[in-house]
Amino acid sequence: MVIIMGQGATVEHVDAVIASVEREGFSAFVNPGVERKVIAVLGVVDSRKTPLVEKFEALDGVERVTLISEPYKLSSRNYHPQDTVVRVGSVEIGGPEVVVIAGPCSVESREQILEAAHAVKAGGAKLLRGGAFKPRTSPYSFQGLGRTGLEYLAEAREATGLPIVTEILDPFDLPVVSEFTDVFQVGARNMSNFRLLQLLGRTDKPVLLKRGPSSKLRDMLQAAEYIMVEGNTQVILCERGIVAFDDATRNTTDINAIPVLKQWSHLPVILDPSHSVGHTRWIPAIARAGVAAGADGLAIEVHPRPAEALSDGGQSLKPDQFRSLMVQLGRVAEAIGRHIGDEG
Repeated sequence: MVIIMGQGATVEHVDAVIASVEREGFSAFVNPGVERKVIAVLGVVDSRKTPLVEKFEALDGVERVTLISEPYKLSSRNYHPQDTVVRVGSVEIGGPEVVVIAGPCSVESREQILEAAHAVKAGGAKLLRGGAFKPRTSPYSFQGLGRTGLEYLAEAREATGLPIVTEILDPFDLPVVSEFTDVFQVGARNMSNFRLLQLLGRTDKPVLLKRGPSSKLRDMLQAAEYIMVEGNTQVILCERGIVAFDDATRNTTDINAIPVLKQWSHLPVILDPSHSVGHTRWIPAIARAGVAAGADGLAIEVHPRPAEALSDGGQSLKPDQFRSLMVQLGRVAEAIGRHIGDEG
């Protein structure tokens, strides 16, 4: 449930409500981003809910109490009606701009990531992606450069001004990844790594949370809840394709997820068309569809020489293909009242 305080509620009123919630055995989480204070009651609200509603509504400063039937609370739009905007430096994800994150699947060398960073910057990307720790299906595949890869990413950030988005695989790696990254990426395989999510919730950096390939949208929002309940509300949801019966593409892009998540949750929603389809020939169409459906951003794989890539070369655009796509995306964004890149 959520407790909505009246406009004239004082700090003392809010503190008294929090104390009452905690006396009932629940945790209270105050929404930090709205004009009127909203307090989420976290815990299992069972058959006692009706008496609790009446009890909390009788407290001074309370306007009303609303029950939330969904298992996710903090990520629910019922708790936070306004859109959340996640800020990464000067970049705002969740606002009028459709933000593009671009770069190679893996950091392979200093020269490669610097070349890729300059290319995506010139094309209009606002954040640089690149994997230093890579989860691969085969133990014999390239696993990433680790800390060295992170150092190369930091150098690319220094050269271009692009903030870094990179994946974290294991709680053990949190200190080193945190030292370099601007945004933690939780890959699809780790969406249900709840210990990792909890630890990321105790950091002060945004988390890009990818949907698991067999996960329902409600599962994804509950994964986001693991991060948010620890105090970190800077969560970006990412649709990256799901497993279905058709094998024509790497995954099946769930375009439905974008408007549904935007209605259910206040968190920004982006689309990863590269992993959704797994082949460069279909990426532009799915990227355009994502923008048209209301995505707040896109994560696109770009490599200077995809044929030489150590991972996911078949779904990586060349720099010229990326620049061409960005022009198309700008037209789609304009048609729905948004923009890509700097206005004007």
